[in-house]
Amino acid sequence: MSFYFERFEDRVPPEPLTHSVPRELLWQFLITLCLCLGASYLWWRWNYSLNYDALWFSIPVVMAETLAYIGLILFAYNLWAVKDTPIVEPPATIGECQEGADDAARPVAVDVMFATYDEDPELVRLGLIDAKNARYPHPIDLRIYVLDDGRREAMKAVCAEENVGYITRTTNEGFKAGNLRNAMEQTSGDFIVICDADTRPFPTILERTLGYFRDPKVAWVQTPQWFFDLPEGKTLDAVLGEKLGRCGAGFGRMVQKCVGEIRIGEDPFVNDPKIFYDIILRRRNRSHAAFCCGAGSIHRREAVMEAALRSFGDAVEKRLIEAECEVTLESHEREISPVLMAAIREEATMSQALTPYKFHVSEDIYTSIVLHSDTERGWKSVLHPHVESKMLSPQDLLTWTIQRFKYAGGSLDILFNDSPLFRSGMSWSQRLMYASTFWSYLGGAWNCIFLVAPMIYLFFAIAPLSAYTDEFFLQILPFLISMELATLVGMWGVAGYKSKASYLSFFAINLKALWVVMLGRKISFPVTPKDRQSGNFLKLVWPHVAICVLTLAGLVFALAAFLFGNEGYTLGGIIANGFWGINNIFALSGMIYAAFWQPDFDIGE
Repeated sequence: MSFYFERFEDRVPPEPLTHSVPRELLWQFLITLCLCLGASYLWWRWNYSLNYDALWFSIPVVMAETLAYIGLILFAYNLWAVKDTPIVEPPATIGECQEGADDAARPVAVDVMFATYDEDPELVRLGLIDAKNARYPHPIDLRIYVLDDGRREAMKAVCAEENVGYITRTTNEGFKAGNLRNAMEQTSGDFIVICDADTRPFPTILERTLGYFRDPKVAWVQTPQWFFDLPEGKTLDAVLGEKLGRCGAGFGRMVQKCVGEIRIGEDPFVNDPKIFYDIILRRRNRSHAAFCCGAGSIHRREAVMEAALRSFGDAVEKRLIEAECEVTLESHEREISPVLMAAIREEATMSQALTPYKFHVSEDIYTSIVLHSDTERGWKSVLHPHVESKMLSPQDLLTWTIQRFKYAGGSLDILFNDSPLFRSGMSWSQRLMYASTFWSYLGGAWNCIFLVAPMIYLFFAIAPLSAYTDEFFLQILPFLISMELATLVGMWGVAGYKSKASYLSFFAINLKALWVVMLGRKISFPVTPKDRQSGNFLKLVWPHVAICVLTLAGLVFALAAFLFGNEGYTLGGIIANGFWGINNIFALSGMIYAAFWQPDFDIGE
């Protein structure tokens, strides 16, 4: 059987970004300058620029600016410095990474688990073959399992052919988290490597990561996820050269020298996770706050089970206290008989499930929070900077939207219902790192204001500030310029505009997730499709289309009104809101393009 991605098998992942102390110092200087200029701008906005004739508009805009500035502070703290955890020699025996082990001289035992539901068994087979090729410099007890929640005979047959374990269950309780719990009850490896159905481990995954566990406080190691099937597209000079010859290629090169490399036909979904893993999550190592992202992570079984048992005990104790209060209130007795208390304890114990991985749509980050807040053990996490596996990317906007909604909804559900910001056991540095993640998902609320605000001015000549004077431009331009410079340096040369534009495009998904969570509805557990879904997905981007059309219409209307002498408009106001609106259009146009995008190959091959 052939797959579309076979043509990309020879691709190799990028190396981690090289840490540069001078560049880091320059970033710290620029972001400090940016935050100072931003604070000055906001002081001026709140105290000297409000439009008192339209406070209903002026205050929401300045509030959105303030909330976005708080996000910038958290972002700056996250990216402040790199402190990689050194890679050390992998352990030869379990005694080298587990204190007080009774069988300290035995080889390390590792369970590699592939969680699957309805994915093609032949796709899973590829990961099994790669997992069996894992290298290790010492004897190792390597066991590979497929955790099949689809209960398929074809999948079972593949496991038999590949001589790996096959584990299934009668129900799908808890979805992936429940699948992992069921497997942990039937396995015993010291460490667990979690893989999705499309994960293809590299031979180095164990020899370069197990050494971190020599530190007995390291609970898990997350490796970067890398999508090896992303369309790379062609550079602008290559495309123009094909169409217009040598002159076109020369013009394309000249343009790219001015604005940087431009690729036509590359991945429209901004799936490349390099910024997230190599910049954002990697810099959380200094606070031991890199959270688990599921596939490509290696877990210490002892840590996961201890945390589960502690959570189980806490839940039972909470249920006992609640039951005791209920009984004493109803019976008006000061004390409950030991026999009744024993019965209540038994009932509470039986009704509470032991869940090594929390039954939650975002079980990976939830488990991270539980382990990071373990006051007794003080578990650490590590973001290993090298890519150790490859995966498949979402191939259409529907799949991409399902995935992003799960991320947003799951994170917001945790924030509102079991926030790590108020859990005991975490350091303040870890809390701030988690706050940065959750704050970004709240951004849909103020991003929506940023998208609508220029249209209000362009159509109705109502400004969010008292006047677009020289003072306004002198306040905002240094702030914006310093922010762009700081971002450029802080990203270490990784192109950041597409990620920023994509984040603005998330507004509809984040708003929907926020609305669902605030209504108390449960976030569902849909499996992210591994095959391209057919058709175009214009219905998913109608808010984006509406904003782009209305912004353009508003700009034309405002220019015409200004030229015909409408005194409500000013040149400064049209320039400011015009550039603001055009930037919004460019940011949203990427997602609109993605709704119609088709790969230049047959995804079903």
